[in-house]
Amino acid sequence: QVQLVESGGGLVQPGGSLRLSCAASGSTFRFNTMQWYRQTPGKQRELVATIRSGGSTSYADSVKGRFTISRDNTKNTVYLQMNSLKPEDAAVYFCYVVSDTLGAYWGQGTQVTVSS
Repeated sequence: QVQLVESGGGLVQPGGSLRLSCAASGSTFRFNTMQWYRQTPGKQRELVATIRSGGSTSYADSVKGRFTISRDNTKNTVYLQMNSLKPEDAAVYFCYVVSDTLGAYWGQGTQVTVSS
């Protein structure tokens, strides 16, 4: 059984930075696609960033140039470096990983609050 453990959320002032981590345990298989989503109350979950097994990345327009997704395959971990944070970035952030062998899994979510 795969478990995803997220960390790194918290309170930050506008313009500040946070780094989210999502570590997958319970499997030595590498995940093909690793993603970060975010959700605010009353809204649908929004795809923020994707990193594929070959290392290619893509981002939502709202975070391009400010967020960077990366992965460490030796640790089965995906990261989201968030810079120049804005109040509208405040949300619960979820990681989502996909494996051809194991299926897809969601993290438990980590709260990001951007406020002065």
